[in-house]
Amino acid sequence: MRGGEIVESSSERLLTPGEVAALFRVDPKTVTRWAAAGRISSIRTPGGHRRFRESEVHALLRGEEVLTGDRPGGDSPRV
Repeated sequence: MRGGEIVESSSERLLTPGEVAALFRVDPKTVTRWAAAGRISSIRTPGGHRRFRESEVHALLRGEEVLTGDRPGGDSPRV
């Protein structure tokens, strides 16, 4: 990993909590609480920051139910 790059296992774009919050018109802390509660799955960067799959976020915006990971809090393994 170089200077702030996010290592992804796929080519899907990952969104920050702030980007997700802007789409839902909520505070970024609300998005973090959703992830902790398992309402939306997140990926952790090597630095411990949450990132969200763009496709899942857009599915939620369309009102589609998205199954989160098996892990507590909906977190996927770190990438």
